[in-house]
Amino acid sequence: MLIDLLKETEALLEGHFLLSSGKHSDGYVQCAKLLMYPDKAEKAVKLIVDQLKDIDFDIVVGPAMGGIIVSYELARQTGKPGIFIEREDGIMKFRRGFAIEKGQKVLIAEDVVTTGKSSYEAIKVVEEHGGEVVGIGCIVDRSKGNIKYPVYSGVKLNINTYEKEDCSLCKKDIPIIKPGSRKIALK
Repeated sequence: MLIDLLKETEALLEGHFLLSSGKHSDGYVQCAKLLMYPDKAEKAVKLIVDQLKDIDFDIVVGPAMGGIIVSYELARQTGKPGIFIEREDGIMKFRRGFAIEKGQKVLIAEDVVTTGKSSYEAIKVVEEHGGEVVGIGCIVDRSKGNIKYPVYSGVKLNINTYEKEDCSLCKKDIPIIKPGSRKIALK
């Protein structure tokens, strides 16, 4: 079902992509294309919520940009508060009066998890403020099980990811696209 929504909204892309981690990939999931439709966002996030019934958490925290809408929708559907963290001078932090209380159980919200870079940045901030991360809720899990926290996802996708020096797409001189929101240098 979620694959159909991703395809219908043209969120599931094929090509040669530079990920925010610096790795290359032959596929990309632009969840913003799906999340622009509230009814489709509701359906996608409901798949995550269904897995959280026995998970005890107090608040949802999403890293900006990808986690903002997902954290809102997870919070709306679970009846929990939802906030986000964002970069200031390149460092993730709570801003806009958002904070967590010491001891709060936190669910991290993401659109897509691949390497977990943004999730781990968010987890660091939460733990520095005394929160306990109970897992990561995401629409798409591309991590192939390489995340050290429980991941509750709408769908798991096996999309190839390469180190730049090992990228078969680079070796074929296929042009690279940087589709995400994080600023990184194209080389």
